[in-house]
Amino acid sequence: MCSEGGMNGAMQNINERKQEQRLNAEEKALLENFQRNENHSLRTLLGLYKGHYLDLFLSVVFFAIKHSPVWVLPIVTANIINAATEGGDDAVRTILINVLVMLVLIAQNVFTNYIHTWLYAKTIRTVERELRSSLVRKLQQLSITYHKQMQSGRLQSKIMRDVEQVEALSSQIFISVLSIILNIFVAFGVVVFKSLTVFAFFLATIPVAVIIMVAFRTKIRSYNRDFRKEIEETSVRVMEMVELIPVTRAHALEKQETRKMNTQLSDVAKKGLKLDMLQSLFGSISWVAFQIFQVITLAFTAVLAVKNVIEVGDVVMYQSYFGTIVAQVSGVITLLPTIAKGLEAVNSIGDILNCHDIENNSKKKKLKDITGSIIFDHVEFQFDDADTPQLKDLNFEIKPGETIAFVGGSGAGKTTILNLVIGFLKTTKGRVLIDGNDIKDLDLRSYRKHIAVVPQQSILFTGTIRENITYGMDNISEERLWEVIKAANLDELIESLPDGLDTIVSEHGGNLSGGQRQRISIARAFVRDPKILILDEATSALDSISEKKIQSAISNLVKDRTTLIVAHRLSTIRNADRIAVIGNGGLEEIGTYDELMAAKGEFYELKVLQS
Repeated sequence: MCSEGGMNGAMQNINERKQEQRLNAEEKALLENFQRNENHSLRTLLGLYKGHYLDLFLSVVFFAIKHSPVWVLPIVTANIINAATEGGDDAVRTILINVLVMLVLIAQNVFTNYIHTWLYAKTIRTVERELRSSLVRKLQQLSITYHKQMQSGRLQSKIMRDVEQVEALSSQIFISVLSIILNIFVAFGVVVFKSLTVFAFFLATIPVAVIIMVAFRTKIRSYNRDFRKEIEETSVRVMEMVELIPVTRAHALEKQETRKMNTQLSDVAKKGLKLDMLQSLFGSISWVAFQIFQVITLAFTAVLAVKNVIEVGDVVMYQSYFGTIVAQVSGVITLLPTIAKGLEAVNSIGDILNCHDIENNSKKKKLKDITGSIIFDHVEFQFDDADTPQLKDLNFEIKPGETIAFVGGSGAGKTTILNLVIGFLKTTKGRVLIDGNDIKDLDLRSYRKHIAVVPQQSILFTGTIRENITYGMDNISEERLWEVIKAANLDELIESLPDGLDTIVSEHGGNLSGGQRQRISIARAFVRDPKILILDEATSALDSISEKKIQSAISNLVKDRTTLIVAHRLSTIRNADRIAVIGNGGLEEIGTYDELMAAKGEFYELKVLQS
């Protein structure tokens, strides 16, 4: 019989799986929509709301009901004026009935407006969440090469600013645009019913609106695109500036950095001003055109009243409805910049969601366990923007549990070899075999559960030391955690801190030394108990005391694991089972430390240079 805790845990897992399936379905539908309508921003935007159309339809219904007083008021006003001017026994009764109708319509606005707002706001916020969630998921799928080429500031701008622009556009569509369409439809409908002559006069305004919009549309779209790109560039520069503040301050470069940022901010301001002035000109021309039409309409309907073609009260009604039409058309023109921004944001988001540079793991072999055997079989690798391969015909084998160190000059390809083993890069020719399996045929997610990476620059996030060590490993016991901490030579540090493992790590680990940050990275690798361990210059740029502690921690970590080490300090790899010298696109030498020193080849010369 299951315990209550077990039942709760099982239910939680079931709910989590259901939520994951729902999110996957949402993401798939959203991605298909972007790919299907890649060159049609408006269709893409409308496609975002697939599955929410019923809520939107009901929102429109309640909008029409709540907005009805605006449409009925001109008719009621005309009826009251006509009753007052004509007099008669039923005049007072007509006035009271019309007033009562208006009071009822006005009162219902509170209830219907609440329902309308809840329906459309819930829909928009849901789509906003789905968009950001899909962007985050897609960024997790995109290749490491893509992330190296795309600046993080641009990605941040797309996730935050561009989605916000899409949300703003959606709000405008379901409030302003909806209001405009319904107002115009009702106004024309009443005018058609009352007088075809006046309706024909009203229709003359439509070509004017179309001409103005067509004249400005292309320029507004172009200016919005330029402004959006400049904002993205500024976001990149701001992030770089913040990260460089310690270097800037250390070299007294504050004024130069400020000048550089001011230049960038001036460029943004200039493009923004250019856009503002175009929008202002656009708005003022449309306003003047329609105000002239409204004055002409007043004169036209007044002449009809004088000739008894229409009643006096109808002049006010027609003037009100034409004013409504003018206001709505002007509203469309005013909204065009917002619509252009929103559609440009849709295109910007599509840059990520339509990108095909992804790490595809579907229907590939999953590994439950590995021994740690690695073979490079005639491997060649060339970067897309390079003229020649960085690695050519690379052949060697790493046995399970073996520690192999890679040395060589900068740019020789040492880190590239590590990235090929991790699966961040794919071979141009040849194969990288993991336990006899071509890494290209593997579900890399299942494979990477058995590896751990300690990079040159330790990457910590804002949170506790405990959270940084156990990142991605939720079921670590306290006993196991302290074993890891001691193996990583972190116990003295943890015990010296008032909050111990619950000490908060500041952004990028700024409140810890370089050696402390690196030992936390090593502890994070320890806790995963990997079969393959990758160390990319893990002791570089550290003082001798920190280096000794790190070396001791690494010695504990590499036991019984296949280990690949890249190191510039050759003294730190003396105990490696083999050392591989990488240069001229391939393997120049390979052997033990003593064998390579005795051979007096490339490794020996490198060692002499460091002595």
